[in-house]
Amino acid sequence: MDLLLARQRAAHQRDGTPPAALRIDRLDRAIGALVDHADDIADALSADFGHRSRQGSLVSDIVASIEPLKHAKQHVRRWMRRDHRGVSPAPLALLGARAWVDYQPKGVVGVIAPWNFPFNLTFAPLAGILAAGNRAMIKPSEFTPCSSALMQAMIAEAFDETEVAVVTGDQTVAETFSALPFDHLLFTGATSVAKHVMRAAAEHLVPVTLELGGKSPAIIGRDADLDLAARRLLFGKTLNAGQICVAPDYALVPEGSVDAFVDALARNVGIMFPTLRGNPDYTSIINDRHRARLEGYLQEARAKGATVRPLHRADDVPDGGRMPPTAVLHATDDMAVLREEIFGPILPIVPYGRLDDAIAYVNRHARPLSLYYFGNGRADQEHVLATIVAGGVTINDTVVHLTQDNLPFGGIGPSGMGAYHGVEGFRTFSHARAVYRQSRFDITAMLRPPYGKAIERVLAFKLKR
Repeated sequence: MDLLLARQRAAHQRDGTPPAALRIDRLDRAIGALVDHADDIADALSADFGHRSRQGSLVSDIVASIEPLKHAKQHVRRWMRRDHRGVSPAPLALLGARAWVDYQPKGVVGVIAPWNFPFNLTFAPLAGILAAGNRAMIKPSEFTPCSSALMQAMIAEAFDETEVAVVTGDQTVAETFSALPFDHLLFTGATSVAKHVMRAAAEHLVPVTLELGGKSPAIIGRDADLDLAARRLLFGKTLNAGQICVAPDYALVPEGSVDAFVDALARNVGIMFPTLRGNPDYTSIINDRHRARLEGYLQEARAKGATVRPLHRADDVPDGGRMPPTAVLHATDDMAVLREEIFGPILPIVPYGRLDDAIAYVNRHARPLSLYYFGNGRADQEHVLATIVAGGVTINDTVVHLTQDNLPFGGIGPSGMGAYHGVEGFRTFSHARAVYRQSRFDITAMLRPPYGKAIERVLAFKLKR
């Protein structure tokens, strides 16, 4: 890894800032790799998960990766333009002084990708990394070995290793990778692991972008259409079987509407998945350890007095590592389902009285990666937006803000640091270099000793309220 990093850095220093044509070519090659290997990617993901929805993989790991790459390809020439700024004091411009910002590639960017969307959470950030003119080293998760091996082969086929390369291996390799002196490091994963990654990066003062997770709430407003809210919430909660960082982690529902909302959830699960057993549209839990973790949450909740309500037919026994969508009623904050990020198809329901009570509940906890609000009243929508700090928000749906190429994606506090997607991704992986070009007139002479009356007049003018 040290040698690979050295080779990429040497190539970057040798070749300098790449022109737009080369950046577009690299973006094209990334798009081509995804298109040419779409079937292979779906097969590898299904092998890693035990079963993964083929259409789900095509949408979330392939199409959702191609779109940001195409967006970057379309806009990179504009993003690269010199950003002219005004000079101060303004009269200097009349004398010929100029100021601007150049967006320079940082160099070599390290990418540590997670297991839940291995291709999307590698190729989507590559859109900004390659558009900004960087090279990249990628460390995919050891939990998805088939996908990691395929990704390594795809990248090697499309890129020289001095442009983009994939490093595979276990946790020890990941720890070594995170300690390399990159010019920028992107980590997507758990908050607990991010602390170790950031600590390792600090040794070389490597700037980091951390895309994490946490407890993303869905607030069901009193004027919400419960059936529509249930359907759209389930989209985010059952996508990849809830194994997604922006999945709605729990729902805050008005007192008196809880039973009706749970009935709406069950009804819509039946529409989306008439059967879970053998259903090709429903994804398995990634491995036995994570399935045991999720089952442990339900066992603890039940033991402490919560009501665990499966949202599927009692005679429909899931197979192949699948876990049914499940609601948890009467959960309390001492239960793991309301303390830990669930990352699975379990939805605790928390009743509230007034909207301000729901807002206060969210604000008593760590700032979430995503916030979802269902309701049509603009005043209530704006009140929620003004009083809750979250990484991103979707109103009257879930997850969709993540798909918008013109919006930044990122968390805040324990849910993340920094953002990418679209122009924000380009700027995250660029160095905004300030440049000032002085006038041919010696207008700073008064600032150099020996000081005289001219500087006294300037100081007298400036030292005013």
